[in-house]
Amino acid sequence: MNKRIIFHAAEIATPMGTKARAGKEMSQIKIIDDGAIVIEEGVIAAVDTSDTILKQYDFDQYEIIDASGKSVVPGFIDSHTHFLFGGFRPDEFLMRLSGKSYMEIMKAGGGIENTVQATRADSFESLYKSGLLRLDGMAHLGITTVEGKSGYGLDMETELRMLEVMKKLNADHPVDVVSTYLGAHAIPREFKSDHQAYLQFMIEDVIPKVAQEHLADFCDVFCEEGVFSIKESRQLLNEAKKQGLLLKIHADEIESMGGAELAADVGAVSADHLLEASERGIHALAEKGIVTTLLPATAFCLNKPFANARKMIDTGCAVALGSDFNPGSCFTYSVPLIFALAGIHMRMSSEEALTAFTLNGAAALNRSDTIGSIEAGKRADLVLLNYPSYKYLIYHTAMNCVHSVIKNGQDVF
Repeated sequence: MNKRIIFHAAEIATPMGTKARAGKEMSQIKIIDDGAIVIEEGVIAAVDTSDTILKQYDFDQYEIIDASGKSVVPGFIDSHTHFLFGGFRPDEFLMRLSGKSYMEIMKAGGGIENTVQATRADSFESLYKSGLLRLDGMAHLGITTVEGKSGYGLDMETELRMLEVMKKLNADHPVDVVSTYLGAHAIPREFKSDHQAYLQFMIEDVIPKVAQEHLADFCDVFCEEGVFSIKESRQLLNEAKKQGLLLKIHADEIESMGGAELAADVGAVSADHLLEASERGIHALAEKGIVTTLLPATAFCLNKPFANARKMIDTGCAVALGSDFNPGSCFTYSVPLIFALAGIHMRMSSEEALTAFTLNGAAALNRSDTIGSIEAGKRADLVLLNYPSYKYLIYHTAMNCVHSVIKNGQDVF
């Protein structure tokens, strides 16, 4: 049946609108007690109190979902992940915990090069199967849309294979996959002595292929000391923009080098990480309306200070939350952990965190016109919680509150 009504929800809790909510707006969520949601052909047709919906609709024509005692929130949107890769790096993670430096880990065969070699050796089928399992795990945590980056091939063949796998996963799995080309994740060993040659390879050979075959919506770059400079990042992003790709930036994660300012200059959709963003950079992001995507689980796993979410929100930024799931620095996509870290360590309110992981996550993927909130005309991407309030997302610390997940009006979990 393509017509459903979620009835008698203890509450419906959602941000509102078709664009990112910034600053104080992030706290402004709509609450409907004893709420009901009408779904027709995968789209939300109406949202109101159960009494009002009962008077307006013939319930005999709909499948009824009893949501008594449950809060209903928008599907969670993880707008920054590296979820497709070959191999794992547990030894490296434990080395880091024991105090080994990044360079010591690199000399021991760790680091991104480890994953690059494993991913280059992985087949399409193997990457696809592991991707399916990870998407299943994400769906169980309430994630209905996820961004996935390439960047573990750093060559033509593997980068395109990763993006083609994500394209098939998007077609086959209920969770929507938004793809990002991240060839500028590191300098591959075959180009170690010539950064510019690798930059030209991406600009002249790979990006045109990615754009022509519609394999990615975004182009990203790891703008960081020792990886890609501000000048190199600007060159790459400007060329990607000419090819029709939207822009993202790994900015100011380890060093404050002006990545946030660059994001504002080139008109990126989002600037991500931002642990070391300057005050000037934060103001530039707020003024230009660039979504600031914060990744608290990475800071947690690396035992680093968290991004200053409070300052960003108070400055007027639109903050999103993502997992940064990857095999090296953050081997988790735990939505409950991210909510807990946002509330406990980043001083975000329950309302701000909910907005950040729904509507603002959608805006970070340029999809806030169709997903990210519970209102008529948007896709019916919904999470029913085991508890009567969205506040349990932080209160039930690092525990999964999800009862069931609906994607495009259909049951996923």
